[in-house]
Amino acid sequence: MRWSPMPIPESGEVDFVDGITTMAGSGDASSKNGLAIHMYAANKSMERVLQNSDGDFLIVPQEGGLRLQTELGILEVHPREICVIPRGIVFRVALLNESARGYILEIFNQHFVLPSLGPIGANGLANPRDFQYPVAAYEHTGEEMSTKMVNKFGGSLYQSTMRKTPFDVVAWHGNYAPYKYDLER
Repeated sequence: MRWSPMPIPESGEVDFVDGITTMAGSGDASSKNGLAIHMYAANKSMERVLQNSDGDFLIVPQEGGLRLQTELGILEVHPREICVIPRGIVFRVALLNESARGYILEIFNQHFVLPSLGPIGANGLANPRDFQYPVAAYEHTGEEMSTKMVNKFGGSLYQSTMRKTPFDVVAWHGNYAPYKYDLER
């Protein structure tokens, strides 16, 4: 990588959202054109949730695993794996270790898609079956609750409060979903 990893925060509690630092970018999120490169370092699991209205996140953990609770289910992502969170999907990051850090590529104008295998066919690149999708995981609290939601829109962060959990999807069907891939396959 061009940049050394971010240092793990030693003083105070820093969650995934507060631990994101933008390193470079091109284009503009509000015009849905371009990309941004971020790094993250966190020492605390998120209690709030994040929704990125600007683009898709490609998350690459460098140290420490992440448990991504999304509207559509749960994905655990470790170093040497990558994860894509599509635009608009609400998610929460729980640390699987005391701390975590890594890299994020955010694209504004389109979604991440698998390339056509072309003339190399099934013997090259990654096949769709190699990508892992979450299984629906319904969060039932049984009581009144509120959830703090952070929305990334136009490159800025906005916070609001929901009177329910966003993780109340019982089942889903389709291909607009978060997924992960093990780079060692």
